Amino acid sequence: MDDGTLHIHRIGASAGAEITGVDLSNDLSNDQFAVIHQALLDHHVLCFPDQELSPEDQIAFARRWGDLAIHPNLTGMNDFPEIIAVERKPGDSGHLGSEWHNDTTSLEKPPMGTMMYSKIVPQVGGDTLFANQYDAYDALSNGMKDMLDGLSAVHGDGRVAGPRAALNERRTNKTDESDAWRETINTHPVVRTHPETGRKALYVNIAYTLRFENMTTEESQPLLNFLYEHSHRPEFTYRHRWSENMLVLWDNRALVHLALNDCPTSHRLMERIQIKGDRPF
Repeated sequence: MDDGTLHIHRIGASAGAEITGVDLSNDLSNDQFAVIHQALLDHHVLCFPDQELSPEDQIAFARRWGDLAIHPNLTGMNDFPEIIAVERKPGDSGHLGSEWHNDTTSLEKPPMGTMMYSKIVPQVGGDTLFANQYDAYDALSNGMKDMLDGLSAVHGDGRVAGPRAALNERRTNKTDESDAWRETINTHPVVRTHPETGRKALYVNIAYTLRFENMTTEESQPLLNFLYEHSHRPEFTYRHRWSENMLVLWDNRALVHLALNDCPTSHRLMERIQIKGDRPF
């Protein structure tokens, strides 16, 4: 598909499209943006290779999608608080995003999308995996769908931030681990409806989901464990290989993702922006 010089090439069966013929450092026409917007709804992950983007360029493109989020647990760049420098240095034993997750679902209104721009990528490794949660929901039995459609789950950020998480000593990106830190907790439907497409998607993840509402952790865990494993079955996934100066945008309402922990001797640096979303329903 093309819109003038804008070309969209599908690169994954379950998710993923590459868009070329567009320079994101320039203002997009409304027609161009409409095509890209529809492509995100159709393919869930969009890759824009060979983009020379300043922080101002990234922010301008992100704002075409909505207001920008300030992360509750990570500090942004000095002059650009909306941008998180996601960095892994040689010798780090951990990094951000090492478990399957939707971004920041502990918030009342989690981000609708995440944009990441690659500055330094390893020669080998450092890929990101995405899993289509429309497909995960559709593949469940009718009986399981009927049960899940009426459930909500409690989400919190105590596994990814704060003193109990104790992650700072293993990674370059730091969060507040002081005794003054307080967990952010919110409740969301286990199956959410995408506000633009109307499709249903599975909406639990191992990084943030704590338990089902009105159930104990022990009662919730067996079914949650099944859903976590089910959510990233191979047929639902797309594996993204980064190159330098590539911008990737994904739909946080329709996907879970994971940053592979397979490049401990390499330097990896990305710049990340999250776009505000609505309360899941």
